[in-house]
Amino acid sequence: MASEDILRLVRRAVADGDPERAEELTREAMTKGQPPLGILESLVTGVRELGEKFGKGELFIPDLIMGGQAMKAGSEVLKPALKGQDKERMLGTILIGTVKGDIHSIGKDIVATMLESEGFEIHDLGEDVQDEAFVKRVKELNPDCLGLSSLMTMTMPAQRDVIEALGREGIRNNVKVLIGGAPTTRQWADEIAADGWAGDAVSATKEAKRILGN
Repeated sequence: MASEDILRLVRRAVADGDPERAEELTREAMTKGQPPLGILESLVTGVRELGEKFGKGELFIPDLIMGGQAMKAGSEVLKPALKGQDKERMLGTILIGTVKGDIHSIGKDIVATMLESEGFEIHDLGEDVQDEAFVKRVKELNPDCLGLSSLMTMTMPAQRDVIEALGREGIRNNVKVLIGGAPTTRQWADEIAADGWAGDAVSATKEAKRILGN
């Protein structure tokens, strides 16, 4: 099998949302001597294709979830070989989490996958994250961007609470804040002095790049 064929199949496995196939083909590509970064790019391209189709309304959330799982399955195989190599493509570090009182994870997880596929280093705090936990981790990690997800109208104020907590600790200007979630709007982002807003996973990658100057 030609090298371009195996890489095409890796990309296809991700686009088809097939984690087992993606892992199998990634291992085969490694065995055939394909450069790890080249294989990673094929995995990323598969997710990017899904994101573009999702943005056009051709696919749905479950498709993105499965594609993300397929990309991660292949990425896990590559991790040992990628140590020290993937820094070249790293666009920045993003700390992400769903705010306090909100246990929804799907939207955040999809955004995290898309951001990672575009070259960001992601640190996921999970769901129902307290203000002080965000602040503590920002101090420890010193990320370029903090992503705050809220999937319920009643938890939106928690996004403002985190931003205000960062201000009280004197570190608000050290990190860009990107908010998102179904009930949020750009007007809300402006109101709480966030640096950016994204309405879906596709726009989140574009907005992260914009506010970080990539």
